[in-house]
Amino acid sequence: MRTITSAVTVTLMALCLTRTTDGFAPSGVTRFSGKASTSLSPGERKGLYLSDDPLNQSYDGKYTAKQRLREEVESPFRKVRLLFFGGSTGSALTALYFSLLNVLKAKMGGYTDIPPLDESLESCAINAGAAVICAALAWRDWKAGEANLERIAKGGALAALPVITAESETTQAVKEYRRNSRVILAAGGRNYIETLARSLNSDQLADENVLPQKLQEVDVVIVPVLLDGSAVGDTITTWKETEPNEGDRNFDITRSNSVIAFPRNSVAWYNYLQSEIETASKQGFDVLEKGITITVKKNGRILRRATGQPQWGGIVGTMEVMDGSKFGMPGDDERYGQS
Repeated sequence: MRTITSAVTVTLMALCLTRTTDGFAPSGVTRFSGKASTSLSPGERKGLYLSDDPLNQSYDGKYTAKQRLREEVESPFRKVRLLFFGGSTGSALTALYFSLLNVLKAKMGGYTDIPPLDESLESCAINAGAAVICAALAWRDWKAGEANLERIAKGGALAALPVITAESETTQAVKEYRRNSRVILAAGGRNYIETLARSLNSDQLADENVLPQKLQEVDVVIVPVLLDGSAVGDTITTWKETEPNEGDRNFDITRSNSVIAFPRNSVAWYNYLQSEIETASKQGFDVLEKGITITVKKNGRILRRATGQPQWGGIVGTMEVMDGSKFGMPGDDERYGQS
């Protein structure tokens, strides 16, 4: 059997197994790309892996066993594809080696058991092409797996962040909001936090401000995060010391307490937000002045990233559509009823 046959077969099978995924960004909101923001800082990694649970131990210094298991669940055939593409690359390179030997023999002359020179050159070209294609597919799939692991690890860091509720002043982790609430992280400088406080706690339009009640109805919790240079500042003090501007009627800073939680452990919060801040800054956004928001769905995944103040009308009006009450977790049918 000629080496060209195996190379063509390998290439066709590899192309059939390949799949691509395109992201979709909703319109009407200033977005910044979150691709670079999935990387974890050394502080985040260290905090994630100090555990007595074997599944939470890192054996390679990067990801825990639990995170790798979750990645395999999300992409169950990735290792199969990597094995296939890697083996196919080796097969194509082996075929290329023998094709090159045939070319050499044809050039030297005196051999009767080899194909013609033109045929050997054609085999070399096809085998080389198959090796490049299979290697590229294997590399792309491996990179996709690494990106998925980064996202999972980043999600774990987010879930572990501590907050203190404004209403009951109890401390809990962000993960405790899963299944019950969507969490919006709103991070920015002092002016950004004060503007956010006024928008939730005063009547700025002709009618009464009912935003806290509406946010509560759609299960939204706001976590304002004060950015003070290269650190997370005292958000609680800044929030409570906010003064109303002219036109802010009936201002009461406790008005929105039912939907507000404040960050605890400023180091952990900055470690998590650092890559997000760097990503937004590289794209030309002034994070301290303009601010960024990160919306977390009930299942703990990031719904969207945006710059500027939260768009309250869009959040209240479309949240149940963007992150419906049934979001694919065990027990949803019992909790929300059959659809």
